[in-house]
Amino acid sequence: MLSHCASHQHSLAAEVSLSSAIAPKDELFIRFLKPWLGDGILLTAADKWSHRRRMLTPAFHFNILKPYVKIFNDSVNIMLDKWQRLASEGSSRLNMFEHISLMTLDSLQKCIFSFDSHCQERSSEYIATILELSALVEKRTQHLLQHMDFLYYLTHDGRRFRKACRLVHDFTDAVIQERRRTLPTQDIDDFLKDKAKSKTLDFIDVLLLSKDENGKPLSDEDIRAEADTFMFAGHDTTASGLSWVLYNLARHPEYQERCRQEVQELLKDREPKEIEWDDLAQLSFLTMCLKESLRLHPPAPFISRRCAQDIVLPDGRVIPKDIICVINILGIHHNPSVWPDPEVYDPFRFDPENSKERSPLAFIPFSAGPRNCIGQAFAMAEMKVVLALTLLHFRFLPDHREPRRKPELIMRAEGGLWLRVEPLNAGLQ
Repeated sequence: MLSHCASHQHSLAAEVSLSSAIAPKDELFIRFLKPWLGDGILLTAADKWSHRRRMLTPAFHFNILKPYVKIFNDSVNIMLDKWQRLASEGSSRLNMFEHISLMTLDSLQKCIFSFDSHCQERSSEYIATILELSALVEKRTQHLLQHMDFLYYLTHDGRRFRKACRLVHDFTDAVIQERRRTLPTQDIDDFLKDKAKSKTLDFIDVLLLSKDENGKPLSDEDIRAEADTFMFAGHDTTASGLSWVLYNLARHPEYQERCRQEVQELLKDREPKEIEWDDLAQLSFLTMCLKESLRLHPPAPFISRRCAQDIVLPDGRVIPKDIICVINILGIHHNPSVWPDPEVYDPFRFDPENSKERSPLAFIPFSAGPRNCIGQAFAMAEMKVVLALTLLHFRFLPDHREPRRKPELIMRAEGGLWLRVEPLNAGLQ
């Protein structure tokens, strides 16, 4: 399947260059997530999507993202302290997905809601519910009979899903209502300046202040949908990307050590050892290692679009209207005509010199075209901060059992992705 799909790079180019009106999201996937995420940007129909995308774009401007770097530092340091404790107790074999998912959820809750549930240190009902909802959606996709709503909501899982949706919506609604009461009447730019002095401007703030070209704000329901969407789409994908890059670096200690030296050199005169926004562009080799891991193990291995009209491919064949196209990102990233020895982990593929002649559609971990991932700058910034600090404090070694890729909605590993961690005391001084 991989080689067949990967060989049609031109087909992909035709598909992803279409406007969003021609390639809306596949309704089946939407239907399972809709009760949870509503009309958020991930699921919204083509006619509403472009309007919503324009309204949300400012929320991901680098001036908004910059202060989040402090949150990334704080959240990863909580995880690293936990790992130090576990290692001192003799537990050095860790499931990366389990720990990193909690850390990304912790980070997102702070960036979206300015709320700290301390979920990395103690159980949080809200965070547990997000994890449960993700697992229930994943499970439903794999059971054909459960695709029918009337059957699904009669099952135990269906009832759990409904209850979990209510809990998550109640949390988000409460934050929105509280924030509305304190919303200022001043101009957004003045508000941003004042807010920036006191605290990080979170996602809810930006959504509450967003207005379209006619001056119309988002409704509370729209804000809830976008906040819940960001929470869903931002935690598993980033956790997958980070887990797999640590796995790849564990298997290639020479690249791991080179990344570590790059970080040590960058932070050698700093106390405390924290990554700042301007540092992200200086981590060139670490970025190459991260991108090569995203190529080998893309967090979203497949995406789908429904064709709203006939599409003529470069070779003359036609994809008929209403056909659902599954774009195999995993296959594209393993196309041997673009990526020689595609299963080999080689960060130098992403050296700027080696990338010059390569099609931008050969590497699409965040999708491509108009409906690409709006949060990709956020995700890359978070992954760089987390990877840099993690390598500064720990050495990663392969587990005795080689993980098997498990491509679901997210690229996972069967039975979890286990690595051995060794504290590096020098990194903690």
